[in-house]
Amino acid sequence: MITSLRIMMRSQKVIVLCSIILSFLFIITILAPWIAPNDPIAVNLANKLQPSSFEYPLGTDHLGRCTLSRILYGARISLGFATLIFISSLGIGLIVGTIAGYKGGWVDQVLMRLCDGVMAFPNLLLILGLVGILGPGLKQVIIALMLVQWVYYARIFRGMVLSLKEQNYIAAAKISGSSQWKIIKKHIVPNVLPPLAVMGTLEMGWAIMDISAMSFLGLGVQPPTPEWGAMIHEGKSYIRTNPELMLYPGLMIMLVVVTFNLLGEALSERFGVKRR
Repeated sequence: MITSLRIMMRSQKVIVLCSIILSFLFIITILAPWIAPNDPIAVNLANKLQPSSFEYPLGTDHLGRCTLSRILYGARISLGFATLIFISSLGIGLIVGTIAGYKGGWVDQVLMRLCDGVMAFPNLLLILGLVGILGPGLKQVIIALMLVQWVYYARIFRGMVLSLKEQNYIAAAKISGSSQWKIIKKHIVPNVLPPLAVMGTLEMGWAIMDISAMSFLGLGVQPPTPEWGAMIHEGKSYIRTNPELMLYPGLMIMLVVVTFNLLGEALSERFGVKRR
């Protein structure tokens, strides 16, 4: 009992701290046009590779662009589109998993074999293949990530629905004459939603890393649009003379991913939700 109480208190502190950090980062993404000290894509070769100064708080890159401004605008892409990928993948997975778990039979078999086919390939390899087919670009990367990520949510929701539909209150709803849609809407979906907080925080970190990885490889965000992975790619040529060009965006990726993972772990302990 005492141990459980300590875990709960520790989890609560972590949840509060991580929530504050993430709230601050999301506020930055919204206010980036007003708080960025300079134009993030304005090239000024006369000021290239400048050290930190009042005008350029984090210095400039190889094209004389403000590093701080590019990091602030890069947060809009990394956080904003990671959220879009999560919500879209979750929506598809929720629909497919709920239908497969509740209907069963051949519907379940067809949908789960489709999921197995997608999961047979390593994530990164499949994403690279899809981007290769669709072509490089942020839009294509987002589509590829959504096409890959939804299968994990579908399998998780299917397992939950299989367990829930055997409960007595579902049987009572069927006996009372409730339609399948009403049972799913009022009894199934509300009971599979609580784990979303845990799944969302953990998957957001992976989505940000995937977006950054694709941009680093030159398949995601295209120049001159600022994005953390693309900034690391541009700065790798100056790793010996100006390592901060890679360090600053790298630290931002690490901060966001670690914060999301810690929040997911804390929520998992707090609400007793098992991770996949």
